[in-house]
Amino acid sequence: MIYHHEVETRSPEDQLKLDKVSYLKQIAYLFEHSTFYQNKLKAAGFESAAQVGGLENIAELPFTEKDELRATQAAAPPFGDHLACVPENLRRVFSTSGTTGVPCYLGLTNNDIDMYATNVARGYSAAGFMKGQRIAVGFNAGPFVAGAVYYGFDKIGCTVIPVGTGNTERLVTAIQKMRATGISCTPSYGLYLIDYCLEHGIDTRSLGLKNMITAGEPGGGDPLIRGKIEEAFGCQVRESMGIGDISLSAWAEDEDGQGMHFMARESVHVELIDPVTGTPKAWEDGAEGELVYTALKREAMPLLRFRSRDHVVVNMKPNPTGRTGPRIRCVGRTDDMLIVRGVNLFPTAIRSIVQEFTPSVSGMLQIRPTARGVMQDPPLPIHVELGVDVDVDKASLKKSIESMIRERLLVTTAVTLVQYNALPRETYKSKLVDYSDVPTV
Repeated sequence: MIYHHEVETRSPEDQLKLDKVSYLKQIAYLFEHSTFYQNKLKAAGFESAAQVGGLENIAELPFTEKDELRATQAAAPPFGDHLACVPENLRRVFSTSGTTGVPCYLGLTNNDIDMYATNVARGYSAAGFMKGQRIAVGFNAGPFVAGAVYYGFDKIGCTVIPVGTGNTERLVTAIQKMRATGISCTPSYGLYLIDYCLEHGIDTRSLGLKNMITAGEPGGGDPLIRGKIEEAFGCQVRESMGIGDISLSAWAEDEDGQGMHFMARESVHVELIDPVTGTPKAWEDGAEGELVYTALKREAMPLLRFRSRDHVVVNMKPNPTGRTGPRIRCVGRTDDMLIVRGVNLFPTAIRSIVQEFTPSVSGMLQIRPTARGVMQDPPLPIHVELGVDVDVDKASLKKSIESMIRERLLVTTAVTLVQYNALPRETYKSKLVDYSDVPTV
């Protein structure tokens, strides 16, 4: 289903023409209302909106980093100089904990909320969710911005059963008693739900799920993870990806299942850059890079060239559904990447390889670095969990996993096989890298 046919099938060239007009208005808005961007742009040599120029010159502007937003809120709490509207116009305030544990607040006006909701409605409609369908939602309504997903369900007209994280028994019971046929959760939770049903004697297919949309972390588009969930529940799995500061469901996958389309058309402009040099990259089939976002119609907390740290691969092949523009698959976050003797390594790439050894392994793993930071010396320690009640030659399995990782990723690893259920099950996002073995200084 296409929620906004005119928008989602519009040619990229025509969309760019519209975006150019919106961009000029947003830059003027920043100079008039955002102290944060007034100072930032003037420090970069841009004294006025006219000097910034049009969208074709956007690569000349500085990036915005998450740490800058944290810093301005710490200096002038609660919103910092980033707030570009009067506080009385805010209708929702969400937060993130961040790496320091100090909340970073995100305010939304009515129009901002409607933009988030529209993108969710587009993305979840593409994934097969329909008016009247009963959906169990594994995202909390607050305080985190993932709760804004509920506004999108209202636009579609779904019957929403809010459960949130942390109570799988309640979620399964809700699916059974309410006969929900859809579920929204992280891919980690989809895998966790399989184990939960197995341990509690529940036939996964008896739940009657028809479709699942995953978000919050990479993995829902991984063929092995997707295949495992679809086989267990007999449902269709599609992937969505957003970034709280920009929009939920900025990207979502449709029935073709070959990558996520940009659902935030009209409200956001997206660039592809080299994550190391910061230089722009063309949207070409097979291209890889980091996504950078610019808000085009944001009121409360607009962002200009915001670095997402999401590393993606581009698919430019035509889509039979009629949707236009690039599709992407997220392979990991650039700030989660490890470098092992000159080789860039995303933890999700190791997870994909380990999944191929199921059912000998459960698919659960943790990378256990011996030093903090990006640079790691080989062999890279990895704990891999065995499958349930399997009888395998552990030495041979260990050697096979290490050999496949070395062959495909060019990285030497030291695999330790652990018993089933030895690694923690996450009901939200998987923690693929664990630094607990690194001595504290």
